[in-house]
Amino acid sequence: MGKTAGQDDHLVVMVVIDGIQGLDVTGPLDVFAAADDYGARYLLRTASPGGRPVRTTAGVRFAADLVLEEVTGPIDTLIVPGRSDWRSVVRDSCFVSEVARLSTASHRIASVCSGAFTLAAAGLLDGRRAATHWRLAAELAQAFPRVEVDFDSIFVRDGAVVTSAGVTAGIDLALSLVEEDYGVEVARSVARHLVVFMARAGGQSQFSVRLSSGAPRSPVVRAVLDAVTADPGGVHSRDALAARAGVSVRHLTRLFRTELGTTAAGFVERTRVEAATGLLESGTDTLDVVARRSGFGSEETMRRAFKRALGIAPSTYRARYRTTVPQRV
Repeated sequence: MGKTAGQDDHLVVMVVIDGIQGLDVTGPLDVFAAADDYGARYLLRTASPGGRPVRTTAGVRFAADLVLEEVTGPIDTLIVPGRSDWRSVVRDSCFVSEVARLSTASHRIASVCSGAFTLAAAGLLDGRRAATHWRLAAELAQAFPRVEVDFDSIFVRDGAVVTSAGVTAGIDLALSLVEEDYGVEVARSVARHLVVFMARAGGQSQFSVRLSSGAPRSPVVRAVLDAVTADPGGVHSRDALAARAGVSVRHLTRLFRTELGTTAAGFVERTRVEAATGLLESGTDTLDVVARRSGFGSEETMRRAFKRALGIAPSTYRARYRTTVPQRV
């Protein structure tokens, strides 16, 4: 059962069911547990239907602390992870009803990954913005048209409800909650302890430009994508790419439009933005050096590309790693 409850403890109840992804559960809970080493007071409990043990997608067995149906409030934070087979979850009216019941006794409700479907089925996302895993966002929008689905954000806060994208995004969400509860210094200490970033700007579309482009049928397009990804800072003008591919600029443009719905120049820019974000995250080079290393040539060119791709300036992107709170741009 863990530590004994204290009067000032912040009670977190994590709802667990069969088929969840382990990291959806352990990621946020480890964030809260680590926060206790830096002055926080979290009381962590898991609850399952009937109090039964559950198995994760990896086959790991979790023993629940509480019987879901017997849990009462007040609850400071209620967290609902999800599983890939969200349809079977939302068809379980008893389970959805229990989540809805507990939500009325909770100060704050959160979901990880496809847990957003459970919240939506319980009516908790009607008229609200919400996030889920990028692979499931369109399905959430179609299944629950009253939900304003954010297709790109790592996590979304709308009133007392916080929803996050998939898997490791639950860690981002939990860090933001720690900062809200106990301040930025505690959250920063936890991020350092767990060796994770305080926040990731940009959104799910950054994971990653090459992977999100899929596997084009044209060998010409595949070769261009691989060449640009291997050396974002190289010479990748339309003429240079077409010459290396042995086709005309017009033909290369047509292939990119047909296969990817974008242009070669658009792919190059997005790849360079991705390269620059890595340099900003991991180093202390000046913006001018980062711009040159990632192929932009100048800080101003990089700034314009960041604005188009991420909606923020490179300096703001770097600053966001100091706090989970969105910065003004």
